Amino acid sequence: MSDQLTTYWKLHKVPILLVAFSLAFYGVFAHQLQRTDFVKLLTLFAALFFLCFKLIQFEKWNFKFLLMAGVLFRLVFFTAEPNLSQDYFRFIWDGELVLNLINPYLEVPNALIEQKDLIIGNARELYEGMGSLSAKHYSNYPPLNQLFFALASLLGGKGILGSVVAMRLLVLTADLGIFYFGRKLLRTLNRSPHLIFWYFLNPLVIIELTGNLHFEGVMLFFFIWSIYLLSVNKLIFGAVIYALSISVKLVPLMFLPLFLKYLGARRSVQFYLVVGATIVALWWPFYAPEFVKNYSNTIGLWFSNFEFNAGIYNGIKQMALQFDAKPWELIKTYGRITPLVTVVLVLLFTFLPNNKKLTVLLTSMLWVLTLYYFMSTTVHPWYLIFLLVLSLFTEFRFAIVWSAVVILSYFAYSQSPFKEHMGLIIIEYFVVFGFVVYEIAKLKGKKLLFHKN
Repeated sequence: MSDQLTTYWKLHKVPILLVAFSLAFYGVFAHQLQRTDFVKLLTLFAALFFLCFKLIQFEKWNFKFLLMAGVLFRLVFFTAEPNLSQDYFRFIWDGELVLNLINPYLEVPNALIEQKDLIIGNARELYEGMGSLSAKHYSNYPPLNQLFFALASLLGGKGILGSVVAMRLLVLTADLGIFYFGRKLLRTLNRSPHLIFWYFLNPLVIIELTGNLHFEGVMLFFFIWSIYLLSVNKLIFGAVIYALSISVKLVPLMFLPLFLKYLGARRSVQFYLVVGATIVALWWPFYAPEFVKNYSNTIGLWFSNFEFNAGIYNGIKQMALQFDAKPWELIKTYGRITPLVTVVLVLLFTFLPNNKKLTVLLTSMLWVLTLYYFMSTTVHPWYLIFLLVLSLFTEFRFAIVWSAVVILSYFAYSQSPFKEHMGLIIIEYFVVFGFVVYEIAKLKGKKLLFHKN
C-alpha cells in the first residue's frame, strides 16, 4: 500500500499540492472572509481561479481525482454561514412559512413579524438577517424552490445553521447530478467530457452555490437532465423535468419557444402541454386570488427598480445623466422596454437559426441569455452560472471568462453605503465584450455562430 501511495504521489504531486492550496484558500474564504474586505476577496478568488485552471490542465482526464477535489472544496463550506449573501435568511423564512402552511406569496415579512402569535422559529433573527429590502416584498421564489426551502427547514430542526447544512446537501447533490448528466450530454454531443469540470471546479460555482446557497445549481440539474432526456428521445419525461427546472427558477421559461424547430410542430405541442400541466400542478397549492398580482409585481421589480452590475443599462444611464435625466424615471422606462426586446430576441432566435440540431439549440439559448444579461439592470454573479453551463455544450468560452471577472462587481459591498465602482464595472464588461468579439471573429462570425456539427 505504501509503495502505491508513493508512486501515486510521484505521479500526481503537483495536482495534489494544487488541491491542498485550494482547500486552504477555500477555508479562508468560508470561515475568515468578510465581504467588505474586497482586496482579500479579490485575491482569494483570483488565486482559486488560477488553481482551477491548472488542475483542469494537469488532470483533465483523471475524472475520479477532479471529482473528489470538487467535493472536498464544497465540504469546506458546510459548517460556515454564507458570507457574501444574506438571501439564505429569506430562504429559511419562506421554508418555515410553507411548513406552517402559510402562503409566502400572500404575506410579507414586515407584516408577519408584527404578529404576536407568529410561530416561525428564529423569526426575529431571520427577519433582521434578510434585510429591509427583502422584508417588504412578497416571495419571488417559484413553488418547487419553496418546497426545497421547507425540506431544509424540516431537516435543519430549529436552528439556522442546521437549515444551512441541509440546503448545502441539496445543492451538493444537484451539483453531482449536473456532473453526471453533463458528462453524458457532452458525450451525446460528441464533445470532450472533461469540459464539465469548468463547472464543477469553477470557484464562482463553488462559492455562490455551495457557499452562498443560491439555487441556480438545483435549477440547472433539472435543466441539464431534461436536455439529456430530450437528446435520447424521452419527450414526456424530459418535459416533466424541464417544468421542474422552471419551478425552481424562472429563467428556463424564456427558452420554451426555441424548442419549436428542434422538436417539430407535433412533438412541440406535446412538450408544451406536459410542461404547462406540470407547472400548473406545482403552482396550484399556492394559488389564491391575490397571488397573480403579488407575484407579478414582485418579479417586475427586477426590471424597474433594482440595479446591480449592469452592462448596457449603465452605459445608457451615464449618457442620459448628461442630459439631466432622472435615474428613477429612466430605470422604470428601461424596465418596460427590456421585456419587449427580450421577447423579440427569443422570436428571432426561434425562427432564424437552424434549431433542429441540439448543438444549435443550445447555442441559441446561450445567445438569448447572454443578450438578456447584457441588457439587464441586475446581473448578480451567480446568474452567470447558467451561461457557464450552456457554454460548455457550444463553441464559445466567453462565459468562463465572465465567471472570472464578475467578482469585480463585489466591490459595491465593501462600501457603506452600498456603491458600485463604475471603473471596475467598465473593466469587467470591456473584458467580456472584447472576448465575445474575439470568439465570434475566431469562429468566422455567422457561419459558425450556430455550429451545426
